[in-house]
Amino acid sequence: LRIGDIMITPKQRAKLKKISHGYKPLVNIGKGGISENTLKQIDDTLNKREVMKIKILNNNLDDRDMLIDEILTKLDCEFVRYMGNILTIYRESENKVIDLDD
Repeated sequence: LRIGDIMITPKQRAKLKKISHGYKPLVNIGKGGISENTLKQIDDTLNKREVMKIKILNNNLDDRDMLIDEILTKLDCEFVRYMGNILTIYRESENKVIDLDD
């Protein structure tokens, strides 16, 4: 995981976990892995909501860390949490929805 280039602080990460707590995963990644369509769907959702959950299904045989790293790198977003098989990510959008500064 891209632990080296963290742009959000632990306090901000905690706030994002709290905000996303009630969210349901909006994208499932299965045995097909990450397609361009999947990336576009995640990108569109991040532009609207800034924080989202992705479910990595058990039938996905890709290395989880590599899969997460690919999503973070290709979409230039931040890792918030990975628990069970649910990945939570964040990316600030142009029309800010979440204020992390307080």
